[in-house]
Amino acid sequence: MGIRQRVIIDFDGTLTAEEEQAAGLGARSLETLADILSPADGRPAAVLRRALEDAYRAARRRILGDPARYGWEVGGLWASYADEGAFILNTTTLQTMLADLLAAHPAYAEALEAALPRREYDLVADTSNYLFHRHTAEFPPLFRPEARGVLVALLERPCCDPVILTNSLGDKVTRLLGTLDLPRPIRVLGDTRQYEMDARWTPPVDVGGPEPWLWRVDEAHTIDLRRPAYFRALTAAREDGARVAVVADTLSLPGALPLAMGIPFLLLATPYTPAWCRGAMDRHPCGRVLERLGDLPAALDTLE
Repeated sequence: MGIRQRVIIDFDGTLTAEEEQAAGLGARSLETLADILSPADGRPAAVLRRALEDAYRAARRRILGDPARYGWEVGGLWASYADEGAFILNTTTLQTMLADLLAAHPAYAEALEAALPRREYDLVADTSNYLFHRHTAEFPPLFRPEARGVLVALLERPCCDPVILTNSLGDKVTRLLGTLDLPRPIRVLGDTRQYEMDARWTPPVDVGGPEPWLWRVDEAHTIDLRRPAYFRALTAAREDGARVAVVADTLSLPGALPLAMGIPFLLLATPYTPAWCRGAMDRHPCGRVLERLGDLPAALDTLE
C-alpha cells in the first residue's frame, strides 16, 4: 500500500528547543564576527567583541520595541518578521546591527568580503546565514521532550511518511536525529531555503492581497510568498498523490506558502509564538495551533 499521508515536520524550534540555544548562538556569532573584524578595526578581538555585544543588545531592544518594523531580509524582501522565532530574532538582530556597522565602518565590509567571498544574496544576508549555519552545527542536540515519541508514533503508522524539513544541510540534521535511536531512519528534506526570496518569480497562488502573492495577515503584517525553492519542495512532496501537512513553530518561513497552496499547516505554540501568528491560524481554514508537540498524532487524525 502506498503513502497516504506525508507529514513535513520542521526541525529547528519544532523538534528542538531553540529558545534555549538562541543566546548561545548569538554569543558565538559575535565572537566570530569580532575575530573577522578585529584586524580592520584595530582593537583586539576581545575588546571589539564587547563593543559588538553592546551594539547587539541595542539593536535587539529596538527590534523588540516595534517588531513589526523589523524582519529577516533576503534579496531585498522580508523572509520573516523579527519576532516569529528565537533564531529568527537573532538573525534579524545581527542583520540590523551589521547594517549599522557597515554604514559607519566601510573597512568592516572589506573584511567581511575577504572572509566570505562567495556571494549568494548580499553581504549582510550572507554573513548572517554563514553565522547561523556554522554555529548551529556546533550545538549538541536539544530535542523537545516529546520529539522522539512523536516521531516513533509517526514512523509506526501505516501509510504515513514523516519527513523532516530544514533550511540547514541535511547531513547535520540526519546526524542529530541519529541520537534519538529511532526504529528506522527518517527522511530529511534539507536546504529547502524557505527564506530564499525572488522578486522576479510569481507563485501560482492568489491570497487576495494587494498582489496575489502578498498575504495581508492583519494591518501590521503582510507575508510575501515569493519563495521559489520552497514552492518546488512542497510541489514535489505531493507529486505521488499523498495528502501533505506541514508542522512548524513559525509562520512566514515554513507555514504561509503551504497555506496558500491549500496544504494544512499546524503551528506549534512555543514560548516565543507571537499573538498575531496565533490569530492568523485561528482565521485560516487550513491552519490550526498545536499547543503541544505531543498532540501532533491526534491532530493529524482530524485531517483525514
